[in-house]
Amino acid sequence: MGTFISTVVGAGLIALAIRDAFDALFHPEGRATFGRVISRAVWKLLRRTGPQHPLFPLAGPFALIAVIGMWAGLLIVGWALVFLPHMPEGFRLEPEIAGGSDLAHALNVSMVTLTTLGLGDITPRSDGLRLILPIEAFVGFGLLTASISWLLLIYPVLARRRSLAYEITLLRETGEHLDPAAAERLYADLTSRLVAVERDLVNFPISYYFAEDDARFSLPGAAPFLLDLAERGASPEQPEDIRLRARMLCRALDDLALTAAEFHGGRDGDTADRLRAYARDHLREEA
Repeated sequence: MGTFISTVVGAGLIALAIRDAFDALFHPEGRATFGRVISRAVWKLLRRTGPQHPLFPLAGPFALIAVIGMWAGLLIVGWALVFLPHMPEGFRLEPEIAGGSDLAHALNVSMVTLTTLGLGDITPRSDGLRLILPIEAFVGFGLLTASISWLLLIYPVLARRRSLAYEITLLRETGEHLDPAAAERLYADLTSRLVAVERDLVNFPISYYFAEDDARFSLPGAAPFLLDLAERGASPEQPEDIRLRARMLCRALDDLALTAAEFHGGRDGDTADRLRAYARDHLREEA
């Protein structure tokens, strides 16, 4: 009975880790339940340090590491529970470690196999275990390569967001009047870039937790001004072409506000309220 329970629990942890990692890395909307919980917990913890503290901008990288570490931990424990009922009879142990704890041996086999470092001091005896260990190594190698790809994909996402935020900041600082043709092109460009950034946030939810220590590159801080700019362009006294582009920008900001609200929980009110809540969650209330 103990063998059955240990195996079932271990298989459940393995399935949970694989499902969560698959959702985060391959689902088009990044639906990873446990990954989101871990990310939000890290965010809330480091957010308490304040916007000027050097740890706050590291919330995103720490959340990324914590999520990958959680997946690896679940896999290590899960496979260890699968191996535990077969320890030590199912494995060949080196004489100097033969008297150790069965749990320690099972964890050692799991960690060494998952990290694809080889078999070490403990090798399987039975045919079944010799077949299971390569499966764990394959899962570990898949997790490693997928995590590296995830990391490499995050930074272009952040670059697009920072670039957009900086352009909005420059617009706010200059405040120069644009002729209708230039204004129409500006609204069209801002709309297309904002749509891309909003889709990035949907596809890479963990990017939400990458805060900026420089206010110029903070989209949460710049978004309320962008909404004001769009509403001014949509006013009745503007030419129809500008009003159309400005209304499209307003709609894109509606979508951004709703998407961001999924993370900070501030769904109440209109788009302006949600964008202000987005800014507050990133400690940019003053923007």
